[in-house]
Amino acid sequence: MKTPIPLSGAPGSPYTRKMLAVLRYRRIPYRFLPPSGPALKELPQPKVSLLPTFYLPDENGELHAVTDSTPIIRRLEREHEGRSLVPADPALAFIDELIEDYADEWLTKAMFHYRWSYEPDIAKAAALLPCWRGFCIPDDELAARGRMVAERQIGRLRYVGSNPGTGPVIEASYRRFLELFEAHLRGRPYLMGERPGASDFAAFGQLTQLAEFDPTPAALTLQVAPRVAAWVGLMEDQSGLEPQAQDWLDLAAPPATLKPLLAEIGRTYVPLMLANARAVAAGAEEVQATVDGQAWRQQPFPYQAKCLKWLRESHAALDGEARAQVDGLLAGTGCEALFDAGA
Repeated sequence: MKTPIPLSGAPGSPYTRKMLAVLRYRRIPYRFLPPSGPALKELPQPKVSLLPTFYLPDENGELHAVTDSTPIIRRLEREHEGRSLVPADPALAFIDELIEDYADEWLTKAMFHYRWSYEPDIAKAAALLPCWRGFCIPDDELAARGRMVAERQIGRLRYVGSNPGTGPVIEASYRRFLELFEAHLRGRPYLMGERPGASDFAAFGQLTQLAEFDPTPAALTLQVAPRVAAWVGLMEDQSGLEPQAQDWLDLAAPPATLKPLLAEIGRTYVPLMLANARAVAAGAEEVQATVDGQAWRQQPFPYQAKCLKWLRESHAALDGEARAQVDGLLAGTGCEALFDAGA
């Protein structure tokens, strides 16, 4: 596109924050449209109302509303040169993709769980989220919108698997992630080395809420991982970074902090993704899994079954050398189960 890319979103959406930071880092011009703005009435509507919504042309130049952040990042890679988020090394690119999906599909459970499980977090979200869709309304109407948002989102906890039984699993996993990421930041400024990958922006998006917006996880983040809390503030705008080709991690000599992070992914994200894919394939009404030694039950999530399919396709597309390097790194982490033929 020769003109700035139009998109709509809100500060309380981790995926909006992810994609705005991507656009800033890649120095791609954009036009941000608030969700209550009049300009949206002239644009196509997405099939499912999610944030952010990008308005991008098809091969005929007709605008379409698209909402899936990972495919949008890959499209931007194809259409805009320089400052890439995808490592040139295919093995590292795959690891980046895996961590991005973990952030998008597992860390978001922590975001949703904390926001709608604790009274201070519910109160803040109910007060602020409706304002981002228009605050020039009477107080009683704004308060009513806040109650409606809270009731709807609390009712949707079942979709992410948050309940009294799984809540402790989610919270323990988030704390471990903080400890592991804090250790990683002691040696390098990004997950992917001296420059950020897509995984960095995916983690950043979730952490804008967990470390900055929602009171309960924000206090925990500051206590456990002050480097992580500071990193979130800096990641908002990385347009001043001048990345070099040699700044990516070298998987021939990976940092000692990488494999423990992959082991955390294998401990939580992997068993749930596998169980969800089986449930979706079987048409089951409930996902039943064991995550971190605890029983996990939630409604099936077809989109995450697609995510697993895409990851498997990326793994299968690796050439022999890259796949051997990836498999060697994943061995013993639990992530290798994603690609077992019988899984």
